[in-house]
Amino acid sequence: MFESFFPRPKLFFSSMLLWAGLGIFIWYTVGDTIGAALGFDLPAAEGDPIVGLYYFYTPSFLWFYVFYTVWSLIFTVFWFNFSPHKWQLWSILGSIFILFSTYFGVQVSVAINNWRRPFFDQFQQALTGDGSVSAGDLYGLLLIFAQIAFVSLGVYVITRFFVSHYVFRWRTAMNDFYMERWTRVRHIEGASQRVQEDTMRFASIMEGLGVAFVDAVMTLVAFLPVLWGLSQYVTELPLVGEIPHALFTALLFWAAFGTGLLAIVGIKLPGLEFKNQRVEAAYRKELVYGEDNADRAQPATVVELFNNVRKNYFRLYFHYMYFNIARSLYFQADNIYVSVLLVPTIVAGKITLGIWQQILTAFGQVSSSFQFLVSSWTTIVELISIYKRLHAFEAVFKGQDLSDIEKNYLSSQGSGYVQPTPNPAPGAGGPDAVQTIEDPKY
Repeated sequence: MFESFFPRPKLFFSSMLLWAGLGIFIWYTVGDTIGAALGFDLPAAEGDPIVGLYYFYTPSFLWFYVFYTVWSLIFTVFWFNFSPHKWQLWSILGSIFILFSTYFGVQVSVAINNWRRPFFDQFQQALTGDGSVSAGDLYGLLLIFAQIAFVSLGVYVITRFFVSHYVFRWRTAMNDFYMERWTRVRHIEGASQRVQEDTMRFASIMEGLGVAFVDAVMTLVAFLPVLWGLSQYVTELPLVGEIPHALFTALLFWAAFGTGLLAIVGIKLPGLEFKNQRVEAAYRKELVYGEDNADRAQPATVVELFNNVRKNYFRLYFHYMYFNIARSLYFQADNIYVSVLLVPTIVAGKITLGIWQQILTAFGQVSSSFQFLVSSWTTIVELISIYKRLHAFEAVFKGQDLSDIEKNYLSSQGSGYVQPTPNPAPGAGGPDAVQTIEDPKY
């Protein structure tokens, strides 16, 4: 799945995370010092939020563009020389572009959040009727919002268009990788489904889930400092009382609670989804054989195979029932969680309508990012099941042992069980040779 598209995947992703982490550390510690030394006119201290399109070409942002480009090029040049790969332009440079465009899209959300304070403060002042706020003031701020919104639209369209092509290239790489080994794996139960359908579903899920994950990480990077700064306005929480950085602490607790809750109640789902793919594949394969052979797809066999399908689906329905109960209760509570936290602050009159809007937006952005696993759990379960199927598929031509769930299921069904031969005899087909145990029923 990964080596077909990325160079030496384990080392590549590990180095990418380390390099990105080092870059973030440098940026938030000595980044301003380096930028000032290079001639960028960076502000000595953080002032009022910048409202409008100028936010995207301030000296700070221009310095970020330079820093990101140089940091990324160093990483790219290293991998182009250390481990050249057929798909390196898409896998490395494409990933770098997706990271940048996603981060820029998150910064658009930050720019809109900066706009909320002046607009809603003037909105609140206008409601007093003292005439200090004119219609032109509000129209001007609405025009600024429209400008930022058009930037947001452009970034979204470009990012989604590029990601669609990026993921299809990944699917193409997987398809080519598997088809080069087709003669060794074509006897595996469901081989055609794994090459065509599983790679298609893997690509489709990665297109949505992958971008959502990157967006969640980038949102944390962009909005955590914003929420940290807004925490100065909220010093007291219900029941708890006064604690340092109350909003920040309450958010971390709530996100950890939700993630842990859903992980526990949904722990059985990946295995059941994986088994579901297997029983569906066995049923479909028998029907396909029955199209050309009158001796196949006999009533007794079909009934048995469909009973396996029904049994697994009923298990899924049961486990998803209590999972959805827990998930729905958590999200309903999440809708009012921040409002409950802000009640003491609102009653004390410590914030304006504009600051309240900023807090709601920043808290919601960071909260949704921390809750990525919670909101995407069902999709992640589906991705895990597809990964397990493709991983078992690859284990055959790599001479690796199948996973326990794969061996147990195949042994119980007697269908096309493929056992790798790790140490074949000389002349027996090399290290990738396999032994196939075929059951006529399958």
